[in-house]
Amino acid sequence: MLERLNQAMDHIERHLDDSVDAVELARIAATSEYHLRRMFSALAGMPLSEYIRRRRLTVAGAEVLSGDATLLEIAIRYGYGSGEAFARAFRSMHGVGPGEARRTAAALVSQPRLTFRLTVEGSSSMHYRVVDRPAFTVTGFKTRIPLIHSGPNESIINFVRGLDKQALEHLRNLSTQDPQGIIAVCDDLDPSRAEGTELDYYHAVITTPPTPAPEGTTTLPVPSGTWAVFTTSGPAPQAIQHLWRDIFTEWFPSNPYRSRPGPELLRTELSTDGTRANAELWLPVEREAAH
Repeated sequence: MLERLNQAMDHIERHLDDSVDAVELARIAATSEYHLRRMFSALAGMPLSEYIRRRRLTVAGAEVLSGDATLLEIAIRYGYGSGEAFARAFRSMHGVGPGEARRTAAALVSQPRLTFRLTVEGSSSMHYRVVDRPAFTVTGFKTRIPLIHSGPNESIINFVRGLDKQALEHLRNLSTQDPQGIIAVCDDLDPSRAEGTELDYYHAVITTPPTPAPEGTTTLPVPSGTWAVFTTSGPAPQAIQHLWRDIFTEWFPSNPYRSRPGPELLRTELSTDGTRANAELWLPVEREAAH
């Protein structure tokens, strides 16, 4: 998998002055575009589109300083429709406009080329199982929140605090399938997984269709499919956030599965003081095709 990711990185480098098609990158990496974007974001710490943009502006910056081409020629070569658009993008990365950079030989920002390597640590193991399950329904209270990579998500905390306790107890009694009880469900995430992008959050239970939805709740039908189920225990919320990171940086590259579109299910049991958690995370997956 890492070898194919590096081949995709080579493709990006060869096409910085041309269009870079994510579908073609996924073909080179022998995976789906959806999984490639999520994998890249977890491994690189930035969306794929942002990496390509920064690499283009890095190479364009060297050409700006060299003075071998006009600024408009450089702008067009790297996919900008006008000198103004190029100048805005250039300034957002380098902190200085291209014209000023050329006149003053200003110091610019460089986005290094990424190469993925395997680091073997062996310090921990991941506990998981793979489950094939029939269709089910997510039933619960829904809101739209920003994605937070580290630390508490205040939008979730404030949303849950505002829910009626009696309504939550009624909802809990509708739980008929694993993961049991009230769970956190995240759906419709941006493929980049960039911090601050929005997602649908459900404070919900898993029910068997066609269970009626209580007043004020929303249902999310989920088709049959395969799920990878991971467990963790540790400080809250860091243990859960680190689990998600480790799944994409360690588990997926080492196992013949890739992520597929679908909601993520999280069941959490907090300690009395709320500082520690036992958690079970369900991710929709599909088996990688043999190559």
